[in-house]
Amino acid sequence: MLYIIRHGRTDWNVERKMQGWTDIPLNDQGRRMAEEAAEKYKDINFDICYSSPLKRAKETAEILLKGRSIPIIIDDRLKELGFGEFEGTTKDDQPEGSPIWNFFNKPENYKAERGAETFDSLFERTGDFLKNVVYPQLEEGKDIVIVGHGAMNSSIVCQVNKFDIKDYWKYPIKNCELIKLI
Repeated sequence: MLYIIRHGRTDWNVERKMQGWTDIPLNDQGRRMAEEAAEKYKDINFDICYSSPLKRAKETAEILLKGRSIPIIIDDRLKELGFGEFEGTTKDDQPEGSPIWNFFNKPENYKAERGAETFDSLFERTGDFLKNVVYPQLEEGKDIVIVGHGAMNSSIVCQVNKFDIKDYWKYPIKNCELIKLI
């Protein structure tokens, strides 16, 4: 089985700021969310965990799997989409038709600007991870959990389910919500 979970809440989540590659830690509420998820999902078997290298995901993975003998492997391909100069800004302040507005409302029109990462780049790295890490282990019968981020996780959901880019946000992933993909 393949499961995916988004990190716990951060101060920037509360403020609705774009995080991207900015390495924001969990806040106290985010840690509690991860502890609640650990309790809620304690009976689900995971053979291995892969996590984004960013603090908010790594800490979520550590809390989620505390006391369980499950290796946590950090993989750079699982970091969040980079938003470049838009990191630290709020998505609510973006005018209609701007890159970030399009990203959330019309992803098929998203164009990376001002140092932001493209969908092609995100899909290339997460697709490589699926092809070379996840799918071979699933064939071996392994149960895998990926701890990541909203946009990065959505790229995996899209690829596994073969969604068109316009359906990128079809299944938004809440903080510390576990989703079974395969």
